[in-house]
Amino acid sequence: MILTLSVSYEVFVRYVLNSPTVWAFDMMVQMYGALFLMAGPYALAQDTHVRGDVLYRLFSVRWQARVDFTLYILFFFPGMMALFWYGWEIAADSWRYKEVSWNSPARIQIYFFKTLIPIAGFLLMLQGLAELIRCWKAIKTGIWMERLDDVKETEDLLMHMQDDTGKTSK
Repeated sequence: MILTLSVSYEVFVRYVLNSPTVWAFDMMVQMYGALFLMAGPYALAQDTHVRGDVLYRLFSVRWQARVDFTLYILFFFPGMMALFWYGWEIAADSWRYKEVSWNSPARIQIYFFKTLIPIAGFLLMLQGLAELIRCWKAIKTGIWMERLDDVKETEDLLMHMQDDTGKTSK
């Protein structure tokens, strides 16, 4: 919501008032980057990542779980460990130098944002561990464990809130 409002504000002042801001673009870039980094673990938890399942969907649950388990071990975890490890180094260097943006006339601080890189890597590994457990149980039982719907319930509640007259609004 804040990102949408800041983009709208910047577009209005830049093109209508012909008075662009120095800070809005930088804020938008950092907020979009933070949204992108933090959306990864959420998308993995909700099973919303894009999957090329032309053949995968034809497999039994046990074989789907075996494929997923193998791919998590061979590709996902090494990639996320690299994201965490190198993200940690990047963030530590950025904090040490109190890094600021060279692309911005405002020279805003970016070390706070770079801290999100190893955090996202850690959260992805944590969710990846949960996915491995789901795969293992599916291999043993032939049934996928249900995913938690707590976040979806909150989204649904917010999208279908009732106003004071009792009418459902979207």
